[in-house]
Amino acid sequence: MSTTQHPYPAPDGVLIGHLTPGTEAWDAARAGLTITATEIAAVVGLSPWMSRFTLWHKKSGLAVAPFEMTSGIEWGSRLEDPVAQKWEDEHPGRLAAPAGTWFNREREWQRATPDRLIYPQPAGEFEVSDQAEELLEVKTSPFGDDWGPSGADDGVPLWYRCQVIWQMDTLGLRRTQFAVLISGHDYREYTVDYDEAEAQILRDAAVKFLDEVRDGVRPPIDGADDTYQTIRVQPDGFEDVDVEIPVVDADRYQNAQAASKAAAVELAAAKGVVLDHIGTGKRAVVGKRRIAYRIPKADGTTKSLSPYQQKEAA
Repeated sequence: MSTTQHPYPAPDGVLIGHLTPGTEAWDAARAGLTITATEIAAVVGLSPWMSRFTLWHKKSGLAVAPFEMTSGIEWGSRLEDPVAQKWEDEHPGRLAAPAGTWFNREREWQRATPDRLIYPQPAGEFEVSDQAEELLEVKTSPFGDDWGPSGADDGVPLWYRCQVIWQMDTLGLRRTQFAVLISGHDYREYTVDYDEAEAQILRDAAVKFLDEVRDGVRPPIDGADDTYQTIRVQPDGFEDVDVEIPVVDADRYQNAQAASKAAAVELAAAKGVVLDHIGTGKRAVVGKRRIAYRIPKADGTTKSLSPYQQKEAA
């Protein structure tokens, strides 16, 4: 497709290509001083998967922990096509085509790879140069705790809202549809409309973040696990020497160790009480609030007890 001819599939976007994740071309399109839609939530400190600290190291060309393919990521990828097809089935007269990777016409560092572009169902042969109307984002989740009821105005988790606002701002489209499969059988849909004020906040944050990368201003160390993993891979050698550290940092570490041991004891007791309440059941609840769920072994005994993620009170 030529990016210099009208009409454009996306009015503000330039198509880089339909790239395969993990290839050199894919990595190149996301490398350097760029911010992608999957990274913008980390820039503003809202990503549950990547900290601002880790993203800064990645963009600075420093070591970060290697990517690990989880079962959730694998099955999310495998199920994307059938979930997208379900959305098409629910919306006759509309076509959801693979979107590819894009950058903004005015801000080449602003990148996005939406799942699908939504077009009117063509009467004849479909042309990739036709004007897209909206975006479709496809998600899968083992549990629905982070998602509201289907169709709810605030049903989309905030980090995904950041992602699609960035995608719409990159391509110049003004609405994103979500097709979400939860627990393998609970299909839900949501709509997010473009918000210029939110997009401006994200753009300003991205510009500031990239300036900090250029200037070598490292973010403070936070409590995210991936921040710790990033720090772990920074040393490239070992010397058997003593390193003097500030007293305040030493005390913080030792106090946290003591508190962690006490918390582990209390957690074990609390889990035992909850598991005792559940008995042969599956879930512990308080009214409509789900607290924890039990995973049994083949013989009916308990393999594990896991907490449900609780949304913060508004």
